[in-house]
Parts: sequence; C-alpha cells; structure tokens
Amino acid sequence: MRATVIYGERDIRLDEVPNPVLSTGGDAIVRVVAACVCGSDLWPYRGVTPTDKPHRIGHEFVGIVDEIGPDVTTIKVGDFVIAPFYDCDNTCVNCQNGVSTSCLNGGWWGSDDQLGGFADGAQGERVRVPHADGSLVATPVQPTDAQVPGLLTLADVMGTGHHAAVSAGVTVGSTVVVVGDGAVGLCAIIAAKRLGASRIVAMSRHADRQAVAREFGATDIVEERGDAGVERIHEMFDGVGADCVLECVGTEESMDQAIRSTRPGGMVGYVGVPNGGAELPIKALFGRNVGVNGGVASVRAYVEELLPEVLSGEIDPGRVFDLQLPLAEVAEAYAAMDERRAIKVLLRP
Repeated sequence: MRATVIYGERDIRLDEVPNPVLSTGGDAIVRVVAACVCGSDLWPYRGVTPTDKPHRIGHEFVGIVDEIGPDVTTIKVGDFVIAPFYDCDNTCVNCQNGVSTSCLNGGWWGSDDQLGGFADGAQGERVRVPHADGSLVATPVQPTDAQVPGLLTLADVMGTGHHAAVSAGVTVGSTVVVVGDGAVGLCAIIAAKRLGASRIVAMSRHADRQAVAREFGATDIVEERGDAGVERIHEMFDGVGADCVLECVGTEESMDQAIRSTRPGGMVGYVGVPNGGAELPIKALFGRNVGVNGGVASVRAYVEELLPEVLSGEIDPGRVFDLQLPLAEVAEAYAAMDERRAIKVLLRP
C-alpha cells in the first residue's frame, strides 16, 4: 500500500510500504477514507523536531473497518469509524480517569505498539489499530461524503479545541479569548460558544481565518500582539482581562499572550503543542491568581459528546478544511500549510 514517510526537513514522500496485518487478536485494519495534515506535523517538517531516520507520519483519520481480530467485540467489519490521534485501550486507570492520552497500554500512530505489532501512520491507505474496541468509535450510520470533514475533526482538532475550553472552565456567560487562528483555535471558538460563552475574541491577523472565526461564533477580532494585544484585551474587559483564555499555538509568545490576557482569578486552557521556550512564570501567576490547565487533549473521551452535533449539522468544524487533495499530493499538502496557504488540508487516499 501507499503511505506517507518523512525523510527530513521539508522532505515528505509517498512510499510503497507493507500492507498491515492483524497480529494480536484485539486489533483491526481500517481502510482510510480521509486523513489530514496537523499543525504539529509541521514541527518535524520544518526541522524544529529533528528526523533521525525516515518514518511514517500522520495521526488523524476516519475510515471503514476492513478486518477485525477474533477478540474485537464493539467494532465490526464495514463500520465507519473515527480514530483519535493516538491508540488507547479505554479501560486502564488513566483512560477511566479521562486521560486516555496516558493510556498504560496505548501508543502513537506510525510506531511500534506495546503488543509487538505496528500501528500505521494515518496518512496512508490503511491503518492497523492495536486496540480496536478502545480507540475506534463507530458512527451510528454511514455518513455522507459531506459529513466526512466534520467527523475527521473529532480525531483531533475539534476535540482539542473543546479540551482547551473545558480546561479553562468556560461556562455560561464566560468571556473568552482564543490565542491562535489555526484549526484548533477555530474549533476552540465553536467549543466556547456551545458551552455558553457570552463573548468570544479571536486573536487573528488573517482575513480568511477571521471570517471563519466569526462564522464559528467569535464576537470580536483582535489583530494586535504582544503588549498591544494585551492592552487591547484589557480594554475590552473592564481593564483586567478575560475570564478564560484558550492557548492554541504552543510558542513562548502565545503562552505569554494568553497568561497576560487573563483576568486575576481567571484560567488559561492550553493545548498548543509546545515548540520549545515556553515556560510558566510562576511568580506572575501566583501574584494574580491566574490558573493554567490543559495539555495534550484526550479527545477519545469527547467523541461521543460531540458526534451527534456534527452529524446533525449543529456544529460544522469541518469548515476548517479549506483545501482537499489526493494522497498522492501529500507533499503539496504540507507545503500549503507550511506557507499558510491553507488552514488545514484534508487528504483522500
């Protein structure tokens, strides 16, 4: 089969690789219907995260179950399934505590699993899923083609945006600032709105992303950054800042922006994958009673909550995919996101 392999900085190729095979009883093989490129994939693409040797890449996919192992009980052949951006059994103590990204038996796509098999990268034609009953969520009906992009967001960006809002404690009447206008930040706007926020500020400098932000529920746009951005946010919210700030980038600058935009006693929900350099200013947090909560989003725990609203069209996070390409053009997909010619690229094998 064909699958995406990263060889080094800005070197993405579609290679012929071995077909996945069932090997441990509780696994499944999923034929990928749609995958995508994540903002975090750009760290190795840009060389920020070194690539020591060629390896498979991609961690978001939806597809059709082609085969299942003899121990699989909740998933059947022919199901349309959503896979979170990681593998988990959904039964260990960490999974039961809602932190399935720390599954004691889980792992990551594109790497060897703990069971002695290989979990394929998502940007390919097929993926072996080690814990089919734990990781995969079957949709109640076969979705239409138009519903696929929204369902794909449940593998990562919609659940991650939701995690930012939940971590920050967004509730009815909250004032919210979203730092980051990528796919996660835009989905965080959807999440804040559905949780009842009264005012949602999108910090964005790009007209196309500002338009999507407003479509998703942003009430205000702030283009300023740094001291000017903090001052603008404080002006908008009683001179003190917002109740909840959702950090969806992962840089030192974005975290600083988020913390200083939060009112005393408020909360930062952070989900941006750290890009190095970002550290918490404990003294400043202590002095203003600002809390920080979040981390890698356990999106598997959110799929069942968000799935009905995606299927009904109540929320439309699939709108973040503003470019669709065949898998054969995966190198162009990376380039388009790297050069900010696309918010998020959907790949069709």
